[in-house]
Amino acid sequence: MRAQDIRRTLQREFVRTLRRPFMDAVQEYGLVQAGDRVAVCISGGKDSMLLALLMQDLQRTVDCTLVFLAMDPGYTPAGRAQLEDNARQLGLPLEVFGTDVLRVAANHAAEHPCFLCAKMRRGHLYAAAQARGCNKIALGHHYDDAIETVLMGLLYGGQVQAMLPRVRAKNYENMELIRPLYFVREREVQAWADFCGLTFLPCDCPAKARGGDTKRAEIKALIAALAAENPQVEANILNAVKNVDTAKILGWRDGNGRHSFLDRL
Repeated sequence: MRAQDIRRTLQREFVRTLRRPFMDAVQEYGLVQAGDRVAVCISGGKDSMLLALLMQDLQRTVDCTLVFLAMDPGYTPAGRAQLEDNARQLGLPLEVFGTDVLRVAANHAAEHPCFLCAKMRRGHLYAAAQARGCNKIALGHHYDDAIETVLMGLLYGGQVQAMLPRVRAKNYENMELIRPLYFVREREVQAWADFCGLTFLPCDCPAKARGGDTKRAEIKALIAALAAENPQVEANILNAVKNVDTAKILGWRDGNGRHSFLDRL
C-alpha cells in the first residue's frame, strides 16, 4: 500500500478507532499548541509510526513544527535498515542518531533492564530534541500502556501512580513529554497495521532476548484474563487513578514530603 493510501485509512476506515481518540487526547490535555516544535520519537514499532502519521495529520489544524527523531539504541544492521525502510515507505523525514543503550542496560541491569533502559532512552531523546530546538517530545504510549503502568506500580512498586499524558521535564528546561495516543487501544493499532500490510521492527529488549517474559507482559496477560470476565475492568483501572479519594488513603507524598491520614485526625 502506498504512503498516501495508508494515510487515508486514518481519515476513513480508522477515523473512529484511531484518529478520533488521538484528537480527544490532544484536546482534553492540551498536548499540542500553536507554535510548538515537537520531536516525534520513533522507536520503529507500530505505535510510534502511527503516532508520526497522526501528528502530521494534526498539522492541518494546529500550526506546529514536527521533527521525526529515532534513537538507534544498538539495533542490528537489519533492524536499523528496517526502521529506515519503514520511514521511507510512510514518507517520514526521519533523523536517526546512535547510542549504546541496549548494551549498557544489558550489562548493568541484566536481570531487570527495563527501568534503566527506559530512563536512558528518555534522557537521550530529551537531549537530542532540545538540541534541535524542540520544546516537547511525543512518545507512542497508548491506553494499554497506561493501565498496565497502574497495575505494575501497585503490584510491583507498592505505590499508586499513573502514566501521565503530559509531563514537565525535571532536568531539561522548558521541555515537556506528551503521549497523544493516550486514548488509543493497542488492538486498534494492530488492526490498522494488519489492514495496511505493515511489518514493524520487533522489540530488541534484552529481557526478551533471554526468552523470558517481562513484568509488563505478565501484567498484560493478567488484565486480559480479568477483562475476559468483565470488560469494564480496563476502564476501571484508569478511572481508579482519576478518582482518588484522598480522604480514604493511608498516606501520600508531595513536594512537602510524606503525609499520613493520621495528620487529619
